[in-house]
Amino acid sequence: MKHLLFALVLLLGFTSCAQSRKEKQTASQKTPAQKEVAIPRDSLAVATFAGGCFWCTEEAAEKLKGVHDVVSGYTGGATKNPTYEQVSTGLTGHAEAVQIYYDPKVISYQTLLEAFFAAHDPTTLNRQGPDVGTQYRSAIFYRTPQEKAQIEAYIKNLNATRAFQAPIVTEVAALKEFYPAEKEHQDFYRNNPNNPYMRAVSTPKVEKFKKKMEGKLKEGE
Repeated sequence: MKHLLFALVLLLGFTSCAQSRKEKQTASQKTPAQKEVAIPRDSLAVATFAGGCFWCTEEAAEKLKGVHDVVSGYTGGATKNPTYEQVSTGLTGHAEAVQIYYDPKVISYQTLLEAFFAAHDPTTLNRQGPDVGTQYRSAIFYRTPQEKAQIEAYIKNLNATRAFQAPIVTEVAALKEFYPAEKEHQDFYRNNPNNPYMRAVSTPKVEKFKKKMEGKLKEGE
């Protein structure tokens, strides 16, 4: 059942991440100031995070200095090559996630963890704002035992220092298969600034993220 906040959002004429797909509007692509100088992808490290609707998660990650590319997609479930519609049912086990390609010489995995927890609420189980379901869960997918240990230590410290008002419920799981989302979901935030969901939910989250990560963003962000 949707939360009262979701009902209020609907009454105001806004929609959830899944519903807004039908209300796309066209806008400009990424500007040069929002891109890093291209380097070979095999020279980049990769990290995978799920923090609710991937439209907002992708945009936040794109703003970080040292991040060269971000791909929205699905992971954590059993269904092979899932579609957006399938994942939106919450029955595939997948979460909406982003795959971040970054230069470890410029930005560390530790800073990516800081950014991840600054970009969403990790204390709400299977929901982010008006979006409810396991597909919107908070999760980090590690690639190595070292990453797993780093994630768990970081979460332990956040809980110990009471960085949030409630315990963190972020799932920590080994990455299995990441499926890129459909083309229309890539750079959705930048391509659809007038979308009701962008204005009501994503933009406030991104602006809050920028303030928290000041000094670690690309020039012009």
